[in-house]
Formats: sequence, structure tokens, C-alpha cells
Amino acid sequence: MADDESLFIGASRKPDDSYQRPETLLLKYGNRHGIITGATGTGKTVTLQILAEGFSNAGVPVFCADIKGDLSGVAAPGEAKDFLLKRAEAIRLDPYEFQQFPVIFWDLFGEQGHPIRATVSEMGPLLLSRLMNLTDAQEGVMNIAFRIADEEGLLLLDLKDLQALLANIAERAGEIGARYGNVTKPSVGSIQRSLLVLEQQGGANFFGEPALRIEDIMRTTHDGRGAINVLAADRLMMNPRLYATFLLWLMSELFEELPEVGDPERPKLVFFFDEAHLLFNDAPRALIERVEQVVRLIRSKGVGVYFVTQNPLDVPETVLAQLGNRIQHALRAYTPREQKAVKTAADTFRPNPDFNCFEAITRLGTGEALVSTLEQKGIPSMVQRTLIRPPSSRLGPITPQERRTVIAESPVAGQYDKTIDRESAFEMLQKRAERARAEAEEERGGNRGQGGPWTLPDFGNRDDRYDERRPRTSTPRQRTTAPSQPRPSNRQTVTEAAMKSVVRSVGSSLGRALVRGILGSLSRR
Repeated sequence: MADDESLFIGASRKPDDSYQRPETLLLKYGNRHGIITGATGTGKTVTLQILAEGFSNAGVPVFCADIKGDLSGVAAPGEAKDFLLKRAEAIRLDPYEFQQFPVIFWDLFGEQGHPIRATVSEMGPLLLSRLMNLTDAQEGVMNIAFRIADEEGLLLLDLKDLQALLANIAERAGEIGARYGNVTKPSVGSIQRSLLVLEQQGGANFFGEPALRIEDIMRTTHDGRGAINVLAADRLMMNPRLYATFLLWLMSELFEELPEVGDPERPKLVFFFDEAHLLFNDAPRALIERVEQVVRLIRSKGVGVYFVTQNPLDVPETVLAQLGNRIQHALRAYTPREQKAVKTAADTFRPNPDFNCFEAITRLGTGEALVSTLEQKGIPSMVQRTLIRPPSSRLGPITPQERRTVIAESPVAGQYDKTIDRESAFEMLQKRAERARAEAEEERGGNRGQGGPWTLPDFGNRDDRYDERRPRTSTPRQRTTAPSQPRPSNRQTVTEAAMKSVVRSVGSSLGRALVRGILGSLSRR
């Protein structure tokens, strides 16, 4: 069914309910993006699996997220089950062969795959602000922080680097505010608290080095098959904002690093964005524009992006309009919003006179879908009611032991397992603070040596003069003479008392005038 130029998706249904016409996806249009939609339990994951298998056999690397763990079965050969064999026979898939595929498991937490990391500077202020749900004012402070890091050569690699930089900005708020605008300590404090929440949710595992190299997710095997990169996302889905931000960052990195290739004979990489609605939920307009830009321009880099979601309304119209390959599983139409979703999905297809598209979407069975892909010259094909082919790999998850074996035999084993913590903003700002403290101590020591303690000799008891080397104590002095012996009088003369009173007020101009007057009158006597 499949050939060197296309992927076999399934067979379309004729009016007499037989399946005969093969439905394929041309590899040359695999980078024109696509969408897989449908309600829960209608077969979206299996459709994603058979597309990943087809691209891999065609030599195209794949990156996809495994939300429930089911997709891990692509690393093991399938098993001959009755319902799979029956479907293969219905769509005339002959021969139906089972095989395992080259898989690399990844995990942001490093538990079910190789760790994935990115540096703070690679993430950038826009995505970080989105990740932490910052206000406009706080996002402005974040942009200032990145600008200062660039100007002062401060590497932002992990969260502690960003925390140290923000603390430094708060200390220099007046100086920085004069150059870039108002930077308030409450805004910095709010960002610091958001960073703490992000760190507790597992963000500290993601930010750091060694950072993911794009070439490691674009590998091919010796027999010419593309690697299927599976991101373990079951735990990651507990923090959907981190999941969505990570995948958007990965798309942005692909866009920035890959060279222009125009329209290749087959994609360089296919990227599946499962649970795509998480990317657009409550997203600011600037972020949606960024996604639209990446989707529009990344095609010329040879990358195909396929969104997988329940409802076509989850994807903005500006993005939806750029998705040429469409696979629509069943939708329910009980509420007004669901009816609107069905109508939207039906209107995006090129009509087929053999059936009503709106009605067909609500009546599709599990494993059935409406399929329309790009034909020659990039024209969308007429929509066909299609029975999706069964997968060649295992349907369902692999065992933990099988996963550990795949990870141990991975071509990137050992490259990302150990964290690297080189000198960056945290250490550089720490050294800067230590130098400033040392210089301040040296300056204070120099001033002390030049002036010394301030004393007035021959006024009162010498023992009462201030001596910084002797600690002060509130303990009364013990008598040095026996009580029976006469004690020298400590009474002061009137002149001495007046002079001490004058000395106590020597800090003011009036005191200085009194000193001059009294000393002058005494000298004239």
C-alpha cells in the first residue's frame, strides 16, 4: 500500500460500505503540517502511532509526546490479535507485518527517559513570562533582566542564575530604572515567588546543562529509518503550562537552528503536538502570533507540525488555516459549542457528494475518520470516510523493564544523564558581591588607621576616654582603695564643668562659637 513517496493511512469507505480506495499522505507534502482531532476514545492516539511508524520507515525522524504511556508501545513489535487482523483484511492491507521501531525515550524529570534540559537564556523572556503567567509589568522587568545579562556578560543557565540576577536588579533598582524604566521591588518579588513555584513544580530539572542538541532528535538508523523520539508526558501533564511552553520552545529552536531547505522530497522532522489546546488556553496575543509565525515559516526548514486535540476550535483560525493534512475522528454534538465544533470541522474539508460531512462526523465509529490530505500541486483531496490501518508496533504500553532496556541501548545514553553546573550569573554575581565587601572593609580599615579614636587629652580621668580596643561593660568598677582610707575628691571646679559642657556641644556652630569665646576670655585673665 505504502510506497517510497507516500504513507498508507487506511482505506476509504464506498457507498456500499466496502473499503477499497487507499488513502495516503504524500511525503513531499508532509511538511505542510496537519491536524488530528476527535473526542476521547475515538482513536487519535492510534492514528498518531501509525503516522509515526510511516514517517520512521520513510527515513523521517519524529518527535511526539506520550500523554498516557500508550505510545511507548511503538518500541516493541505488535501482536497478532483478532480485531487487528480483521481490520487489516477489511482494508486489504497485505502483507500485514509486525515490527518494532527505533525509539529514544525522553523525560523532563529524567525518570522514564533521558533528561531534557534547556538554558534560561534559550527559553527567553517571552516564553518564561508565559510559563510563569506574569503580568505586563512583570514581563517588562523580565525583559530588562535579560538585557542587563547580555550587557554585563552574565550567563543565564538555570533558575538560580535568574534568581540571583533579579536580586541584583532589586538592589540596583534606582540605577536601572533611570536607564530602562521603573523597576519596582514588589514586581521583582512577585517574579521571585513565581520562580519558586516553578522550581517546586519541576522546573529546576528542566533548566540547566547539558542542553538538548537538536541533532539528537533528528537521528536516523543504519538501515535508514528515522528515530521516533517519545517524550514521557504523563507526569508532565500535571503542570500543563510547563508542557506547552517546552514544546513551543522546541519548535522555536528548530525554527532558529535548522537551515532553509525549501520543499524537500520528504520532511527533515515531523513534530506531533498532542493535547494542543494547552498551548492556546489563555495565551496572550503575542504568544499566539509567535506560534503562527513558527508554523508558517518552519515549513521551509523541512519540519512538519501536526496538532493533536479533541476539538478543532482549540486551534486558532490563523493557525488552523495553515494545516493542509486533516484527519477528523468522531465528535459529539450535544451542546451548542459541540455543534459549532462539528460545523467548523465539516466546513474545513473539501466536500464529498457521497455523504453529508456534518452528519458523518457524529456517526464515525472507533478507528474511523474523515481524511483529507494534499494531492499533487498541493490541492486538498476530497474528504473520504476512512478506516484507519492497524499499527505494526504494539498497541498499548511497554513494560518498565523493556523501557529500561531501550534507554540503556539508546544512541544518546550517558550524554544527558549528569547535570553540568559551570560558572554563570549566580557565581559571577557572588564574586562581584564578595569583591565589593572586601573593598568596603579595606576602605574602612584605611580610614581607621589615619584618624584613630577621637580623644580630648587632659579632660577628666584618662581611664574614662574612649578606647575601641576595650569592650564596654555595664559592670560597676570595683573599689581599688579600702573603705577606711580617705578617698580623693572627684569634684570638678566650676571652670572644668563649664569646659566639659562646652565640649559636649562642640558638634554645632553655636558650640564652636562658645569654645572660642570661653577660651579667649580665659586667656585674657
